[in-house]
Amino acid sequence: MRSSRAAVVALVAVATFADVVAYSICVPVLPDLAHRLGASPTLIGLLFGSFAVTLLAVSVPMGAVSDRTGRRLPLVSGMLVLAGSTLLFARADSLPLLFAARMAQGAADGITWAVGFALIADCYGAKERGRVMGYVMSGTSVGIMLGPSIGGWLYDAGGVALPFECVAVLALVCALGFAVMRPPACAPRPEANVSIWTIVRIPAVAACAAAVVLTGATIAMLEPTLPLFFSRRLGLSPKEVGELFGGAGVVLTVMPFIYGPLTDRWGGRRLTLLGLLLVGAWMPLLQTAASFTGALALMVVQWTAIALIVTPSLAYMAEVTASAGGEAHGVGYGIYNTAWGVGLLGGPVLGGWLFERVGFGALVTGWAVVVVVFTLVLRRVQSRTG
Repeated sequence: MRSSRAAVVALVAVATFADVVAYSICVPVLPDLAHRLGASPTLIGLLFGSFAVTLLAVSVPMGAVSDRTGRRLPLVSGMLVLAGSTLLFARADSLPLLFAARMAQGAADGITWAVGFALIADCYGAKERGRVMGYVMSGTSVGIMLGPSIGGWLYDAGGVALPFECVAVLALVCALGFAVMRPPACAPRPEANVSIWTIVRIPAVAACAAAVVLTGATIAMLEPTLPLFFSRRLGLSPKEVGELFGGAGVVLTVMPFIYGPLTDRWGGRRLTLLGLLLVGAWMPLLQTAASFTGALALMVVQWTAIALIVTPSLAYMAEVTASAGGEAHGVGYGIYNTAWGVGLLGGPVLGGWLFERVGFGALVTGWAVVVVVFTLVLRRVQSRTG
């Protein structure tokens, strides 16, 4: 008996939630664990960054494999790798094992996101994808917000192993769910001659990927520089800065429920580009914050604009992937995942370097100009779907 589409969405949502929690519980746990094993600050930074290496390496290839063989087996393997990596974290007694666990975790992330969203794109048409993907993104936003707290609480309750063991159990449950899942009638598999290179060369696909890189880099630039600016300018404590980002997290959780249906109505491409323009237009105003309340209001508006990119861009990738002449959603979301990873890698480095040299005001003003100009350039890249 085939699973319902709602069951498929729920399973993908739980899988991405588990993946995000596995990633974020490392924030309070990994530095202490690595320090106990004699890691320097540089090694700890490399440990965190090693996640992206395997994420970038596996996203597109595994997406392509799922286009050929189906989504079920890659998703089962992704969840098993996630469970194995988190159990390895729980038992790691050396730095090489920690690095191996972190890189396996990155591979699991690449598989889960690329293939999971491809499965959703298979099962829902262009008029429904935005709404459904909004549901999944709301769930992952909850994981982003709660992950560090869950990790810290479990760490205090049961030691360094407990947070990872709990996530491993959840990942195994998801693996079992994907193993017994029988997807409903979905879009046909792409023709055999639709290669990765064929899809990458489509201008609309490249434009969507560029928009995702720009979005990821902007978010990753703001995350380390805003706390520095607010602490220096307003004297905010770490607790207060955390509350500001908590407010931003609430926005990312709520807004997909609004933007999803709008995406179905207006199209992912149109809303993605509108979101980029709004992000660029509002960003320079962040430097005008004069109080905690003012900073919170400015951040809520900024993250409301960011959310207008995230959910529509997922539907946008499904739209432009269809330009290849087949439903090669696995490759499309592999490209999406890779683009997101590139942005998250480059944003903090460039943002931190510019913050030290030109200050926050010049940084966000100059960055905003780049976002707006780049968005206007992307707008000229026409998509056959809209």
